[in-house]
This record gives sequence, C-alpha cells and structure tokens, in this order.
Amino acid sequence: MKKKYRILIILLLFIALCINVFGADAEEPFDVKISGKGDKTIIFIPGFASSGDVWNDTRALYEKDHTCYTLTMAGFAGVPAQGECTFANWEKSIAAYITSHKINKPIIIGHSMGGALALAIAADYPDLPAQIVVVDALPCLVAMNNPDFKSKDILDCSSSIARFKTLTDDQFYQMQKRTIPSLMADTAHLEQVVGWSMKSDKAVFAGMYCDFSNTDLRQKIATVKCPSLILLESYFVNFKPAIMDQYKNLKTGNYQYASKGSHFIMYDDKNWYEAQLKSFIK
Repeated sequence: MKKKYRILIILLLFIALCINVFGADAEEPFDVKISGKGDKTIIFIPGFASSGDVWNDTRALYEKDHTCYTLTMAGFAGVPAQGECTFANWEKSIAAYITSHKINKPIIIGHSMGGALALAIAADYPDLPAQIVVVDALPCLVAMNNPDFKSKDILDCSSSIARFKTLTDDQFYQMQKRTIPSLMADTAHLEQVVGWSMKSDKAVFAGMYCDFSNTDLRQKIATVKCPSLILLESYFVNFKPAIMDQYKNLKTGNYQYASKGSHFIMYDDKNWYEAQLKSFIK
C-alpha cells in the first residue's frame, strides 16, 4: 500500500514539474524562439502583424555573441491568439517574461509597433533594459496628423473588430496588397510580409490596430534611462520638427534617418541599418 502511495506521489510531482517547465509560458501572448549564445541578450519584437522572421538577417549578425529571444505576438503571423490582446497587456507580459526568466539587462530591438513596445517597456520599467533600438516608430503615430490628440481612457474597439471580421480572405489579401507596398521599397519581401498578415487573426488585427491608434507615449518616455537608438525612415526627415517634438521628453535618444527606402528599414536600407546597430551595440 505504501509503495502505491509512493508511486502516486512521484507521479503527481512529475506532472507538476511538467506543468512548470513546459506550461510556464502558456499564458504569454507571444511565441518565443531562443537562439545564439552569450552572456549578453537581445530581445527582438516585430511590428504590427509581422513575424519574428523579420529579424532573421539582423539576428544572424549577433547570435555568435548574444543569446537572442525573438518574439512573434499572439494573433499575428500564424501564432494563435492568446489572452487579452492590447498594447498595455503585451508590454506588461514582455516585461514579466524578462523578469521571470532572469534575463539581465537585455537590449530590446523593436520595429514599428514593436519599437513602441520597446519604448513603453523602457519607460515603465527603466531598470530593465540595457539599451533599446526603435526601428521606425513614434511615441504617438496619430499625433503626426493631430498634434493635440489625447488617448481615450475607455476604448471600445468592438465595432472595428466586427467590421473587419466580415472581410473575406480575398478582400483582406487585396487590402494588404494595396497597403504594404507603400511601407517597403524592397519588393523582394512583399509576398512574405503580406503572407504574415494573411496568417494573422482578423479580430486581433483589427483590435490591435484600434488599440495602438489610441496609444500615446509622448509624456511617458521622460522616464527612460537607457541609451536609445531611434532609426527613422528616410521620408520622415521631411517632418523632423514634428518628430523631434514627439520625442522631446526622451533624454537618451540618438536619432538617425535612413538614406533611402521606407518603413521596413531592415530591408530597404540594410547596409546603413546594420552599420547603425553595429555602432550602437558594443
């Protein structure tokens, strides 16, 4: 009888261990791929509806000397939707992941919405990152057209989500085929980026677009303490005063404008982009 109880206890302990080890990240609203080796760590956050694969070439440059954590957010690029998909929840979840996995002073690199997440994490958890790199993101995108924009405390995205869910796959595809070419000059990656959108959950796509459009980090970034490299697309140099006004509270910023291309700087101005990273990440 005692032997039976002993076996039962061992079995329960084993199940608990499996839940702890294999199920620990089940509630996190992102997929994580860990690669490389090194005492220094880089966390890569892709942009809206993009896969972590957008960082493949960048990551390859640093895996020799860095442990790399590459995220793909839940609901985007084929990763199943998970939990409450909001900008604030994703920010908290990434910060919690860094803390719970004892990742010491990572460099956080984010593109577009991922860049805004890097800014938000550095602002709300100023002792967490060693450095951040923001690739073509602004503290408040909507404020480019409306400088007096104020975010809503209570936001209802349900109507946007409902309308978007009525789109057929072909309608969604045609919409992305019209939109994404304006974001990239290097058309070699066009179908890949469109494909990430097509694999995204439509409810998450619409909900996060609505929620991110309500995000304003202009005041919050005053608390950022770590060195911050802000890489902006070439076209933005035409709006430099407005952009610098958005970033005026970021005291640690190093601002650089690409020489060519558009929003996907890592594709469109690759050599310039990689040189900027190399100079900043030492």
